[in-house]
Amino acid sequence: MTPELTALTLAALLQVFQIALMAVPANLELGHGKTLSPRDRDRLGGDLLDQLSTRTARLHRAMSNHFEGLILFTIACVVITLADASSPLTVACCWSYLAGRLLYIPAYAFGWVPWRSFFWAAGYLATTIMLISALT
Repeated sequence: MTPELTALTLAALLQVFQIALMAVPANLELGHGKTLSPRDRDRLGGDLLDQLSTRTARLHRAMSNHFEGLILFTIACVVITLADASSPLTVACCWSYLAGRLLYIPAYAFGWVPWRSFFWAAGYLATTIMLISALT
């Protein structure tokens, strides 16, 4: 397995972890009556996200943000692998993406400003460099 695919696999496992990290407190805060329901806003008194604590809502946003970033990172890893374009630069980028995403979770959960944005930017920049590297 290429280093890029290894990092992609670890990024997917990180997403699995993020889902659990958000879901456990969300279920405890909202109760099973709400989380097992069809989640119709009019029956629940509004959007469930608005009913979460600040930290749990932040964990939800961090999880959703990783889904968005993971799409581009997946494309970058697959393209690099299929094009046989792996290089020390793309390997460094894939590990930078993963490190940035790992640090993004506590940065978002605990409101570390401006670090959250820096960690997000590191992952975004790493992914962009990988995509550009695949074209050269």
